[in-house]
Amino acid sequence: MNSLDMPQLLALAAALGWASGVRLYLVVLLTGLAGYLGWIPLPSGLQLLAHPVVLAASGFMVFVEFFADKIPGLDSIWDMVHTAIRIPAGAALAAGVFGADHAAMALVAALLGGGFAATAHAAKATTRAAINTSPEPFTNVGASLVEDTAVPVGLWLAVAHPLVFGLLFIAVLVLSVWLIRKSWRFLKSLLGRVARIFSGRSDPGVVPAFQLKKNPPGDSSNV
Repeated sequence: MNSLDMPQLLALAAALGWASGVRLYLVVLLTGLAGYLGWIPLPSGLQLLAHPVVLAASGFMVFVEFFADKIPGLDSIWDMVHTAIRIPAGAALAAGVFGADHAAMALVAALLGGGFAATAHAAKATTRAAINTSPEPFTNVGASLVEDTAVPVGLWLAVAHPLVFGLLFIAVLVLSVWLIRKSWRFLKSLLGRVARIFSGRSDPGVVPAFQLKKNPPGDSSNV
Protein backbone atom coordinates (compact mmCIF):
# COMPACT_ATOMS: atom_id res chain seq x y z
CA MET A 1 0.00 0.00 0.00
CA ASN A 2 1.59 3.24 -1.17
CA SER A 3 1.97 6.11 1.29
CA LEU A 4 0.13 9.38 0.71
CA ASP A 5 1.95 11.99 -1.36
CA MET A 6 2.33 15.64 -0.35
CA PRO A 7 -0.84 16.97 -2.11
CA GLN A 8 -2.86 14.24 -0.40
CA LEU A 9 -1.30 14.99 2.98
CA LEU A 10 -2.01 18.70 2.66
CA ALA A 11 -5.59 18.07 1.53
CA LEU A 12 -6.12 15.53 4.31
CA ALA A 13 -4.83 17.95 6.96
CA ALA A 14 -7.21 20.65 5.71
CA ALA A 15 -10.11 18.20 5.53
CA LEU A 16 -9.52 16.87 9.04
CA GLY A 17 -9.32 20.38 10.47
CA TRP A 18 -12.44 21.62 8.70
CA ALA A 19 -14.55 18.49 9.22
CA SER A 20 -13.68 18.40 12.94
CA GLY A 21 -15.55 21.68 13.30
CA VAL A 22 -18.67 20.02 11.90
CA ARG A 23 -18.63 16.34 12.98
CA LEU A 24 -15.58 15.61 15.13
CA TYR A 25 -16.55 12.09 16.18
CA LEU A 26 -17.50 11.08 12.65
CA VAL A 27 -14.09 12.31 11.47
CA VAL A 28 -12.30 10.21 14.09
CA LEU A 29 -14.41 7.14 13.28
CA LEU A 30 -14.07 7.34 9.50
CA THR A 31 -10.34 8.08 9.60
CA GLY A 32 -9.74 5.25 12.05
CA LEU A 33 -11.84 2.80 10.02
CA ALA A 34 -10.00 3.75 6.83
CA GLY A 35 -6.72 2.83 8.50
CA TYR A 36 -8.04 -0.25 10.30
CA LEU A 37 -9.54 -1.72 7.13
CA GLY A 38 -6.48 -0.84 5.07
CA TRP A 39 -8.23 1.60 2.76
CA ILE A 40 -5.50 4.21 3.20
CA PRO A 41 -2.08 4.16 4.89
CA LEU A 42 -2.60 6.40 7.91
CA PRO A 43 0.33 8.68 8.80
CA SER A 44 2.05 7.68 12.02
CA GLY A 45 0.46 10.56 13.91
CA LEU A 46 -3.05 9.25 13.10
CA GLN A 47 -2.56 5.52 13.54
CA LEU A 48 -3.91 5.64 17.08
CA LEU A 49 -7.34 6.38 15.58
CA ALA A 50 -7.42 2.83 14.18
CA HIS A 51 -7.20 1.27 17.67
CA PRO A 52 -10.36 -0.78 18.43
CA VAL A 53 -11.01 1.11 21.67
CA VAL A 54 -10.87 4.45 19.86
CA LEU A 55 -13.14 3.10 17.11
CA ALA A 56 -15.67 1.87 19.68
CA ALA A 57 -15.68 5.17 21.61
CA SER A 58 -15.95 7.34 18.49
CA GLY A 59 -18.66 5.06 17.07
CA PHE A 60 -20.72 5.47 20.24
CA MET A 61 -20.33 9.26 20.13
CA VAL A 62 -21.29 9.32 16.44
CA PHE A 63 -24.51 7.50 17.39
CA VAL A 64 -25.26 10.02 20.16
CA GLU A 65 -24.42 13.06 18.03
CA PHE A 66 -26.46 11.84 15.07
CA PHE A 67 -29.67 12.19 17.09
CA ALA A 68 -28.65 15.13 19.32
CA ASP A 69 -27.81 17.21 16.26
CA LYS A 70 -31.31 16.79 14.81
CA ILE A 71 -33.31 18.05 17.79
CA PRO A 72 -33.90 21.84 17.61
CA GLY A 73 -32.43 23.59 20.63
CA LEU A 74 -30.48 20.56 21.79
CA ASP A 75 -28.25 20.88 18.72
CA SER A 76 -27.30 24.43 19.71
CA ILE A 77 -26.52 23.33 23.27
CA TRP A 78 -24.42 20.49 21.81
CA ASP A 79 -22.56 22.99 19.62
CA MET A 80 -21.96 25.31 22.58
CA VAL A 81 -20.48 22.49 24.69
CA HIS A 82 -18.27 21.34 21.81
CA THR A 83 -16.78 24.77 21.13
CA ALA A 84 -13.93 23.88 23.48
CA ILE A 85 -13.55 20.40 21.97
CA ARG A 86 -13.82 20.65 18.18
CA ILE A 87 -11.30 23.42 17.60
CA PRO A 88 -8.29 21.97 19.51
CA ALA A 89 -9.19 18.50 18.21
CA GLY A 90 -9.16 19.82 14.64
CA ALA A 91 -5.74 21.34 15.24
CA ALA A 92 -4.42 18.08 16.75
CA LEU A 93 -5.76 15.90 13.91
CA ALA A 94 -4.33 18.20 11.25
CA ALA A 95 -0.95 18.18 12.98
CA GLY A 96 -1.09 14.39 13.23
CA VAL A 97 -1.01 14.14 9.44
CA PHE A 98 2.67 15.18 9.52
CA GLY A 99 3.68 13.98 12.98
CA ALA A 100 6.96 14.48 14.80
CA ASP A 101 9.06 13.73 11.71
CA HIS A 102 7.98 17.04 10.15
CA ALA A 103 7.73 19.33 13.16
CA ALA A 104 7.51 22.58 11.19
CA MET A 105 4.79 21.27 8.88
CA ALA A 106 2.94 19.81 11.87
CA LEU A 107 2.94 23.19 13.61
CA VAL A 108 1.65 24.97 10.49
CA ALA A 109 -0.98 22.26 10.03
CA ALA A 110 -2.08 22.66 13.66
CA LEU A 111 -2.49 26.41 13.29
CA LEU A 112 -4.38 26.16 10.02
CA GLY A 113 -6.37 23.11 11.12
CA GLY A 114 -7.51 24.89 14.25
CA GLY A 115 -8.51 27.90 12.18
CA PHE A 116 -10.44 25.76 9.71
CA ALA A 117 -12.17 23.94 12.56
CA ALA A 118 -13.09 27.26 14.19
CA THR A 119 -14.51 28.60 10.92
CA ALA A 120 -16.56 25.46 10.27
CA HIS A 121 -17.78 25.33 13.86
CA ALA A 122 -18.79 29.00 13.87
CA ALA A 123 -20.64 28.62 10.57
CA LYS A 124 -22.43 25.51 11.81
CA ALA A 125 -23.33 26.90 15.24
CA THR A 126 -24.58 30.31 14.09
CA THR A 127 -26.49 28.93 11.11
CA ARG A 128 -28.19 26.25 13.17
CA ALA A 129 -29.06 28.77 15.89
CA ALA A 130 -30.68 30.98 13.23
CA ILE A 131 -32.55 28.00 11.77
CA ASN A 132 -33.82 27.04 15.23
CA THR A 133 -35.78 30.30 15.45
CA SER A 134 -38.19 28.71 12.94
CA PRO A 135 -40.92 26.58 14.58
CA GLU A 136 -40.72 23.77 11.99
CA PRO A 137 -38.06 21.06 12.55
CA PHE A 138 -37.56 19.98 8.94
CA THR A 139 -35.00 22.64 7.99
CA ASN A 140 -32.96 21.68 11.04
CA VAL A 141 -32.97 17.98 10.14
CA GLY A 142 -32.15 18.77 6.50
CA ALA A 143 -29.17 20.92 7.51
CA SER A 144 -27.94 18.16 9.82
CA LEU A 145 -28.18 15.54 7.07
CA VAL A 146 -26.20 17.80 4.72
CA GLU A 147 -23.45 17.98 7.35
CA ASP A 148 -23.56 14.19 7.81
CA THR A 149 -22.95 13.80 4.07
CA ALA A 150 -20.42 16.60 3.58
CA VAL A 151 -17.90 15.19 6.08
CA PRO A 152 -17.31 11.74 4.51
CA VAL A 153 -17.41 13.23 1.01
CA GLY A 154 -14.81 15.84 1.98
CA LEU A 155 -12.50 13.28 3.57
CA TRP A 156 -12.77 10.98 0.54
CA LEU A 157 -12.08 13.80 -1.91
CA ALA A 158 -9.02 14.91 0.08
CA VAL A 159 -7.37 11.52 -0.48
CA ALA A 160 -8.79 10.50 -3.86
CA HIS A 161 -8.85 13.87 -5.62
CA PRO A 162 -6.86 16.43 -3.59
CA LEU A 163 -6.90 19.13 -6.30
CA VAL A 164 -10.68 18.92 -6.67
CA PHE A 165 -10.96 19.03 -2.90
CA GLY A 166 -8.78 22.13 -2.79
CA LEU A 167 -11.03 24.04 -5.18
CA LEU A 168 -14.20 23.01 -3.36
CA PHE A 169 -12.57 23.73 -0.01
CA ILE A 170 -11.93 27.36 -0.97
CA ALA A 171 -15.58 27.70 -2.02
CA VAL A 172 -16.73 26.17 1.27
CA LEU A 173 -14.58 28.58 3.29
CA VAL A 174 -16.07 31.55 1.43
CA LEU A 175 -19.58 30.17 2.00
CA SER A 176 -18.81 29.62 5.69
CA VAL A 177 -17.73 33.23 6.19
CA TRP A 178 -20.89 34.43 4.42
CA LEU A 179 -23.08 32.19 6.60
CA ILE A 180 -21.39 33.41 9.78
CA ARG A 181 -21.97 37.07 8.87
CA LYS A 182 -25.56 36.48 7.74
CA SER A 183 -26.57 34.34 10.70
CA TRP A 184 -24.78 36.48 13.30
CA ARG A 185 -26.48 39.63 11.98
CA PHE A 186 -29.84 37.90 12.27
CA LEU A 187 -29.14 36.65 15.79
CA LYS A 188 -28.06 40.13 16.91
CA SER A 189 -31.32 41.54 15.55
CA LEU A 190 -33.26 38.83 17.36
CA LEU A 191 -31.52 39.53 20.67
CA GLY A 192 -32.16 43.23 20.19
CA ARG A 193 -35.83 42.48 19.63
CA VAL A 194 -36.01 40.48 22.86
CA ALA A 195 -34.35 43.34 24.74
CA ARG A 196 -36.86 45.84 23.31
CA ILE A 197 -39.80 43.66 24.30
CA PHE A 198 -38.64 43.32 27.89
CA SER A 199 -37.90 47.04 28.13
CA GLY A 200 -41.40 47.94 26.95
CA ARG A 201 -40.28 49.63 23.72
CA SER A 202 -42.02 49.14 20.38
CA ASP A 203 -41.02 46.04 18.43
CA PRO A 204 -40.63 46.47 14.65
CA GLY A 205 -39.96 42.74 14.20
CA VAL A 206 -36.94 41.05 12.73
CA VAL A 207 -36.07 40.18 9.15
CA PRO A 208 -35.58 36.41 8.56
CA ALA A 209 -31.97 35.32 8.24
CA PHE A 210 -32.50 33.68 4.86
CA GLN A 211 -35.21 34.79 2.46
CA LEU A 212 -35.86 35.21 -1.24
CA LYS A 213 -36.15 38.79 -2.43
CA LYS A 214 -39.57 39.68 -3.84
CA ASN A 215 -40.68 42.72 -5.76
CA PRO A 216 -43.04 45.06 -3.87
CA PRO A 217 -46.77 44.71 -4.74
CA GLY A 218 -47.57 46.57 -7.94
CA ASP A 219 -43.91 46.68 -8.99
CA SER A 220 -43.40 44.78 -12.24
CA SER A 221 -40.07 44.49 -14.01
CA ASN A 222 -39.84 45.27 -17.67
CA VAL A 223 -38.71 42.42 -19.87
